[in-house]
Amino acid sequence: MKKILLLLILFFGSISNLSAETNRIVSGNNNAKITIITYASLTCSYCANFHKEVYPKLKKDYIDTGLAKIEFRHFPLDVAAFNASKIVQCKQDQSLEILESLYSNQQAWVKGGTIEEVNDNLKKFLKKEGFDIDFEKCINNKEIEDFVLNDRIEGTKNFKVNSTPTIIINNKKFEKSLNYKNLKKSLEKLI
Repeated sequence: MKKILLLLILFFGSISNLSAETNRIVSGNNNAKITIITYASLTCSYCANFHKEVYPKLKKDYIDTGLAKIEFRHFPLDVAAFNASKIVQCKQDQSLEILESLYSNQQAWVKGGTIEEVNDNLKKFLKKEGFDIDFEKCINNKEIEDFVLNDRIEGTKNFKVNSTPTIIINNKKFEKSLNYKNLKKSLEKLI
């Protein structure tokens, strides 16, 4: 699956001319002094851990207070993550809610021996969670596919992203061990 994703990325290269339908998933004040970008893969257990352990504290202390905003960017590591990213991006009015649900319940849908089985588990999970999604339409939407691939390409090109999660703070790659204590120290220096 990773080889297929890599081939897609190489084939499409950098993609532009994306419409308003493919907006960034952002939480927080758009005019915040600090911009945090997180490059993550929906099938990455470390990314799920970040969303469960670090993000709630970050949200409470910096995002909800207006000091920072966070942008969630796609860096799928396999086809299952690629399809899940397309689903998240497809439902603009619920993107953040779906993203959080997929990370919080990663083990409930990331399973199966084939991409078809993983997709089926993802469909069942989304339905169980009450998300009304036209699954086939979303994963076959070329514009959304290009948007997700472009996130990954830009992450690699602009920030040398090569693993997930990768955090960027005000356009500088966060190089320390990713825990709340280290993140907080870096953010406090910018306030």
